[in-house]
Amino acid sequence: MNMQIPNASICTPYDSPAQLTSPDGCATWLTRGRTFVVAISSVVANCRLDRGDNPDEYMLLVPKGVQATIQAGNDSVTTDGEGDTLTVVPPGASGVTFHNNGYVTRIFSHRAVDLMATAVNAADHPADEADEAPPAPPGGFRLRHYALDQYKKPDSPARPFRSTNMLINAFVPRDFRRDTRKMTPHAHDDFDQASLALQGNFIHHLRYPWATDMSKWRVDGHHAVSSPSLIVIPAQSVHTTQDVGEGWVQLVDIFSPPRPDFVEKPGWVCNEADYPA
Repeated sequence: MNMQIPNASICTPYDSPAQLTSPDGCATWLTRGRTFVVAISSVVANCRLDRGDNPDEYMLLVPKGVQATIQAGNDSVTTDGEGDTLTVVPPGASGVTFHNNGYVTRIFSHRAVDLMATAVNAADHPADEADEAPPAPPGGFRLRHYALDQYKKPDSPARPFRSTNMLINAFVPRDFRRDTRKMTPHAHDDFDQASLALQGNFIHHLRYPWATDMSKWRVDGHHAVSSPSLIVIPAQSVHTTQDVGEGWVQLVDIFSPPRPDFVEKPGWVCNEADYPA
């Protein structure tokens, strides 16, 4: 393999400047992969995050403790702050109004070209050319809202959810540490992954593939982060994540488009009734 793999991109809102700020108090950090861009926002009461004409669906993660009203067309839903929620927002105009302070995350496809261009790693992380948006799911585009506590699996901490254009795996929060004798280093041949830390402390371990030019070999990366934070892991890079310290930890993996191996496994995607394979 001769192609140079880009370095992983890391976003730590707790110690870096935001790319976007608004007069009403919202601050947003943008980080992109080849086919997606992730927006972590610090919000305050009465601030609002709008999209005037988004070309396709996007996902909104609102954590426990944050109250928000999500609007799209004639539809609206309000979170009560009692638990973590995921909302799939349809194409077109939409907005989210917040009723208290906290951090929220929106995940867009690479068709949101304005956000892709504003991302902190826009200059050094390649992006796929924006293509035509996928067709509507059965029942058409609309707000689809999920209370994540209702989707725990008896035999796995994984909670995959999809839309027409992306898939996230919102792992169940846990208060114990992963067995370091049972780590899962692996690589994805042809797609990037983002890992979003929502609670706790982590070390992201990365190993870049060796090209034929030995002068371009890179040392392994061991990136210690707190929450909230995001790492974009380039395709072909070996990676695994270790939770460290004490207390609760929560991680969300992000892929766009939806991973076929997840989508094609019957019963694996939590909202497959809304988005059949």
